[in-house]
Amino acid sequence: MQWAKAMGARYIAFRFLYEVQLRTGILKSKFPTQPQSKIWISLSDWKTNTPAFFFASCEALNSTVQHASQLKQHANRIKNGEIQFFNGEWKRIENHQWLLNSSTGYQYPNTKHWTEIPDFDATLGDIKYVWEKNRFTFLQTILRYDLASGEDSSEWVFMQMESWIESNPINQGPNYRCSQEISLRLFNWILALYFYKNSNNLTEARFQKIIFAVYWQIKHVRTNIHFSRIAVRNNHAIAETMGLYTAGLLFPFFDEAAEWKAVGKNWFEQEILFQVYEDGSYLQYSFNYQRVVVQLMTWAFSLAHHHGDVFSKPVYERAYRSVKLLATCQEANSGMLPNYGANDGSLFFNWNDEHFRDFRPSLDALHFLLTSQQLYADSYEDRSWFGLETSNQKLFKKLQIADGVASFDTGGIYIYRTANLLIFIACVTYKNRPSQADNLHLDVWQNGVNVLRDAGSYKYNTDPKTVKYFFGTQSHNTVMLDNDDQMLKGTRFIWFNWSSALTASWTEHEDEYIFQGEINAFRNQGKIIHTRKVSIKKKSLSMEVVDVLKGSNHKLMRQLWHINPSSNLNIIAVDENENVVEAIASNGLYSPTYGVKEDALQYEFSTNSNKITSRLFLA
Repeated sequence: MQWAKAMGARYIAFRFLYEVQLRTGILKSKFPTQPQSKIWISLSDWKTNTPAFFFASCEALNSTVQHASQLKQHANRIKNGEIQFFNGEWKRIENHQWLLNSSTGYQYPNTKHWTEIPDFDATLGDIKYVWEKNRFTFLQTILRYDLASGEDSSEWVFMQMESWIESNPINQGPNYRCSQEISLRLFNWILALYFYKNSNNLTEARFQKIIFAVYWQIKHVRTNIHFSRIAVRNNHAIAETMGLYTAGLLFPFFDEAAEWKAVGKNWFEQEILFQVYEDGSYLQYSFNYQRVVVQLMTWAFSLAHHHGDVFSKPVYERAYRSVKLLATCQEANSGMLPNYGANDGSLFFNWNDEHFRDFRPSLDALHFLLTSQQLYADSYEDRSWFGLETSNQKLFKKLQIADGVASFDTGGIYIYRTANLLIFIACVTYKNRPSQADNLHLDVWQNGVNVLRDAGSYKYNTDPKTVKYFFGTQSHNTVMLDNDDQMLKGTRFIWFNWSSALTASWTEHEDEYIFQGEINAFRNQGKIIHTRKVSIKKKSLSMEVVDVLKGSNHKLMRQLWHINPSSNLNIIAVDENENVVEAIASNGLYSPTYGVKEDALQYEFSTNSNKITSRLFLA
């Protein structure tokens, strides 16, 4: 009943009907596997009448990309059969292996209809390890290298695309399982087609093979779009609706192009206004996924601009507020943000050499598009690839991110920032389903070092104990009651008994800023209120955190801290009677990138009283 109430009648009705169609074979019949071949346009006609894009070809593309040794090294690794997974570890997958799950060695069949392929199966492994290569994001590194070096990798690139088409029959196998993955693959194929437009290696036969595959992939997205728009309703829906709009603009010779363009634009606007809240925060409660949406908005707005099209004013306003929120939550020295919410390392458009958690290139590109001014002192290569060398769309003023405190009440985000210090606090009343049980989590950055940190996400499909750790309360800097998370874990991505903020605010005093937040939590143990007070001294690198649990009946209260080993943080804790609470050091976990976990030090202060006061001293 909680699940139904949280998801809504529309979701329940859709999922019921969808399952009926899936189990009866009706859904399968909507996705043919052997469509009749067709030619819509010749290569010469396409070259003569190529629709406007971010750039006309590699010859017309201006970029600030440097011929860096790292870029050359990465390009060579990719051509030699390696892929960087989730912007983290490199794995060897031979050039023509498109069906391999590198985490388990399982080889998916390409003769099964996609509706018969499971996406969550512990014996097969996390299917994201199959999808990562099949996104073709690695092509962006090859294009960057060719532009910087003057080399021509078009033969290798087109061979990869042909190989994929031959290994992935239409609507069969794991790579048709997710429409967002299809959309991302098409974005990268489009980049390659335009970049190598004038290459002799783009033959008529290759062009027709690619265009035929493009058509049936985008037709798949259109046929299954409501699964993402109703059942998923997150960044997937934004990517897929933008895929439809993109296909409608760039492939006008397809029979359904006009309809794809119209519905894609309409649904994209609906999703932005639904998913990006009025204060600029995002419904997935994840900075990583909010950057995904920032990049998709940049793609959408720039493509529309190149075609003389515009979106509604409220959509641009949500984009501007999104940039403002993320820039406010950004640590000034590193460009990084707290590892807040689910993080699978997604960076759809990686056109620079910065760390994947550095948000500056992505935020700068969208900010430049909206204001005609760069957001940071440095400029970034991303603007060139998005076709933003110049911009006359002065829709908003340049953002000025001030020091001090900031509140984003709808998203439950509270920030204190100076040139060298960033403190992030989450205090959320969830409007949409939460990702992690991390309410009242506290993140601290000093001089680019994440002193108190979120442990990350690791994997979405792994053993229950590990999922509980990374997605539950234990991996966050907040409070547990006995071994209970703040909320009750359901299956997959579902939480029950959502925690909710009752109050949250900043106050300024002569020598300190004080945050006071209060949430309902641990509802499976009764009516329990968790209050957290954070006092930040203005003139010293210290702060005090007071946690109180009302209604806990003196059960074990556990205040958790995940400390970066490279920091010099010192914590002293006392209970409600000012008795010193000894720190308990235990083995925690930390996931720097998706699929990677390492041992980490976790400190815990425990008491059967209902109050713990911790004094934190930064070196």
